Amino acid sequence: MNDVEARLAKLSLSGDRRAFAELVDLYKDKIFHLAYRMLGNAHEAEDIVQETFLRVFKNLDRYDETQKFSTWIYRIGTNLCIDRLRKRKSAYSLDADMPDGEGADWYSLLPGHEETPEKQLILSETQAQVREAIDTLPEKYKSIVILRYIHDLSLQEIGEILDMPVTTVKTRVHRGREYLRKKLEEEFG
Repeated sequence: MNDVEARLAKLSLSGDRRAFAELVDLYKDKIFHLAYRMLGNAHEAEDIVQETFLRVFKNLDRYDETQKFSTWIYRIGTNLCIDRLRKRKSAYSLDADMPDGEGADWYSLLPGHEETPEKQLILSETQAQVREAIDTLPEKYKSIVILRYIHDLSLQEIGEILDMPVTTVKTRVHRGREYLRKKLEEEFG
């Protein structure tokens, strides 16, 4: 996949619109889910997807083919989300209730193995509780927890995306997980 993405990036740089469209198809949903989890708003997530691909298009000449394309595009999307959260921070606290957003979220896309409506309700409530707890995370832990547990990226990939040492990522993953554990224990005993 890495070679395909590098080839598509190179073709896009030379003006091949179809190659760029393929890159968009490969990553638009992934970037949307990342942005939606970080921002909690579908409209803002759509804006981030568009801005991410505008930046990718403008900066294709800066893409280093020795690195994974996914790392580069996730870094762009994550940084745009962090910028949006910083701008938003002055308007209200990140600990405030986040709007639930419209439509489906990442959890609703998971395939279910529930047998009864009761189990489905319990799972749905649990997912909502975890989602709410993630939304209360301090900014420096929130993006790392989402990248690690929602997008299942390695510590190394997260370090590359956020441009920080793996040891810092590991520490923040641990602290973010502890924060979530305490938060969920406080609320649900």
